Amino acid sequence: MNLFQRFRYTVEADLHQLFDKKEQKNPIAMLNQYIREAEKQTEQTGKLLERQGQLKEKLEQEYKENADLLAKRESQLALAKSSGEQDLIDFATDEVTAYSARNLTLQASIEASTREYFELERKFETMKHKIKDMKVRQLQLMGKENVTRAHHQMDGMIAKNNKTNFEDLEAYIDKLAYQIDKDHELTTFEARLAELEKKAVEESSTLLIENK
Repeated sequence: MNLFQRFRYTVEADLHQLFDKKEQKNPIAMLNQYIREAEKQTEQTGKLLERQGQLKEKLEQEYKENADLLAKRESQLALAKSSGEQDLIDFATDEVTAYSARNLTLQASIEASTREYFELERKFETMKHKIKDMKVRQLQLMGKENVTRAHHQMDGMIAKNNKTNFEDLEAYIDKLAYQIDKDHELTTFEARLAELEKKAVEESSTLLIENK
């Protein structure tokens, strides 16, 4: 199985299984590992694509050099024919035949290499998109996990069996408010009693002065 087949199977089949398995305990950790593996494969594929481009350039360079030599031998064949020297004619003819055949081979190789390069490039772009999709999925799962944890913490605080639930806090606040009101009431009563005592002393002092 080559690199592209492996990636296709893992992305299109295993990724679905990754999220569909009910027994999966930590999908985010598994997805993180999977993304790292996919990125590694994509990096390797990028190097293969780069290598394919270099090979295509070498084929094109080889074709150019061979075409120049073919033109040279064709020119030499024409000179040999005009000279009438048969051994030179035979040699130049064989050379032209060899370079012509190589030209056809190189042309076919370049055309095939170009098609393969563009096919590899298309698949490489597909791989990069798949990784982007997985990273989006990763963010979605992280968001779900965060929301789940937040709900769990809030539900635990609100729950009846939680020692710090809102009902306990409300009861504690009510108790404090009652104590404050009671203290205020006592303070008010004390102030009124003190005022009565003061008036009583003043009235007593006034009567003593009048009796004198």
